[in-house]
Amino acid sequence: MSILVVGLGVIGTTYGYLFQKAGHRVEHLVRQSSTRASVSSLEIEILDGRSDPKGSLSQDQYTVHHRGRTSYDLIVVSVPQGRIAEVMADLRTGGIEGPVLLFCGFWGEREELDRLMAGRDVLLGYPVAGGSITGERLTCCVFDHVMLERRDKARFPGYERVEALFGSCGISFERPHDMLEWIWLHMAINAGVGAVAAMYGDVENTTRAAEQLMGSTRMLARVVKAIREASRIVASRGVDLRRYRSEMLVYRLPTAVSAPLMKRMFARNLLTRRIMTLHGNTADLLFVCRTVYEQGRTNGVSAPIFYRSYEAAQDKATRHDQHLPGMVRGRNETA
Repeated sequence: MSILVVGLGVIGTTYGYLFQKAGHRVEHLVRQSSTRASVSSLEIEILDGRSDPKGSLSQDQYTVHHRGRTSYDLIVVSVPQGRIAEVMADLRTGGIEGPVLLFCGFWGEREELDRLMAGRDVLLGYPVAGGSITGERLTCCVFDHVMLERRDKARFPGYERVEALFGSCGISFERPHDMLEWIWLHMAINAGVGAVAAMYGDVENTTRAAEQLMGSTRMLARVVKAIREASRIVASRGVDLRRYRSEMLVYRLPTAVSAPLMKRMFARNLLTRRIMTLHGNTADLLFVCRTVYEQGRTNGVSAPIFYRSYEAAQDKATRHDQHLPGMVRGRNETA
């Protein structure tokens, strides 16, 4: 398949590397104004969970091919929600054709998504991977599956080709009842985790904050309570949470059970632990928290633990920014 990955970010590049290794033609659409516009290769360090549930560590080199055509079998879009409209505009302006795999969080309704796509075929999915890019080095981890919209709900002509693409990389699928609702719930879970981690930890050192969180039963107990409340915000949008029992099971247990269970899981599962510590974009994490927070306030949902956690985290982040030189703050906001 010919695949266009929008940008040269962690998720798109991780899967782009796997696609390329499987023999597919992968190109990246990188803006000329990007600091990565001239990158032609990346060093890869990957903790790979596709064949080993504990993850096998390897190093490799990834050749970055920049966009050279106008038509693709699949366009992979994995960007923050606020950039989706901008990306779609860039594709239209560049005359770039092809169906889209939207591989990221999206808090909007289906009607908003349809407007953004403007008639372009779109398939909803969600990656199960993570990492960070420093200079020309990608450090990442990947699991043996991704989340994918069900065939009967997708209305996506090239569904089988997407299945074959991931299958060629040794990646299987989990297909929830409704992919968009599942994404909302996953964002709410991330918001509960992120708000508590940032409340107690260093907002500018997410690795340290994650390590602190995963080692503390007390903090994890607060995470469980915050997630329960954040899930009620999702329910207030008309989502029947009974359809997602498996996703919510551990958070429904008494905190005296769930918190130690989570702590033990983080201690034993290197892949899950690694994905927690590698996500280093504070702005992205707080954006997800704020999105869920504002929805909860608008819908009048009682969620005192989650709200207080987010407010404390946001206050800490604001105080940190105020102590930075203006030029540095501006550069971070632009990035």
